[in-house]
Amino acid sequence: MITAKTIVAGVVGQPISHSLSPVLHNAWLAAAGIDGVYVALAPTAEGFGSFVEGQRGGHAIRGVNVTVPFKEAALAAADEASARARLAGAANLLVFDTDGKIRADNTDGLGLLGAFEAQAPGFDPAAGPVAVLGAGGAARGAVAALLLAGAPEVRVLNRTLAKARDLAIDLGAKVTPAALAAAGAQFAGVTAVINATAAGMTPGQGLDVPIEATPPNAVVMDMFYKPLETAFLQQAKALGRRTVDGLEMLVRQAIPSFEAFYGVAPPADVDARGLALKVLNA
Repeated sequence: MITAKTIVAGVVGQPISHSLSPVLHNAWLAAAGIDGVYVALAPTAEGFGSFVEGQRGGHAIRGVNVTVPFKEAALAAADEASARARLAGAANLLVFDTDGKIRADNTDGLGLLGAFEAQAPGFDPAAGPVAVLGAGGAARGAVAALLLAGAPEVRVLNRTLAKARDLAIDLGAKVTPAALAAAGAQFAGVTAVINATAAGMTPGQGLDVPIEATPPNAVVMDMFYKPLETAFLQQAKALGRRTVDGLEMLVRQAIPSFEAFYGVAPPADVDARGLALKVLNA
């Protein structure tokens, strides 16, 4: 039931119709008995800045999660940012405080590491180099999380080498930029490969990278979850690699976001992943 006191939050992206975030947050709200609602919003690329400015004071919306392609713009629009967001150079969470300030955070890294812990137990980010495919906002969040977790080297592979180099300059000497075309050589010795591009979101589209060049014990992750098992993950499984899916990351990153919006942790007895899977399979 929507009332005059309903706390509104949401997720902002373009496209956004695929998002499962409303499923997770609204299930938690219902189970917790909170007078709140979580909606999907799709401003145009040109209108994102105006949208964010219009939420100052939290009079309409308490906060939003931010997905592609707005994560870097979200950080730029904030008045204050967490150390995680600043290091990543991107934000996936904006909170609109009653004092008029906009606070930014990046919970993607927490979600990523939590997903590895759940689906690839024993994986240690500090055990060796990790390869990240892509150099956008999602990739920045992943790289920042890996560095904070002790990764000795993160190899950022991107079709546009200049963008990978820019990311390396921003995040430091432990980041090695490379062209995506050089993936075969860059996969040597890695402990994990993480796809942070949207290449697998379109049916029939995939990443043309030689996963077979990774060590047999490497973990392969796709940050996107629709389809749940992307062509990228299917190739990795066929080669016997352990895999981590983007749905687990989504659930894990949503927990601190829910706390930021509604002031409490989501109920632990809600099977958020199971609910999301039902929607995906419908």
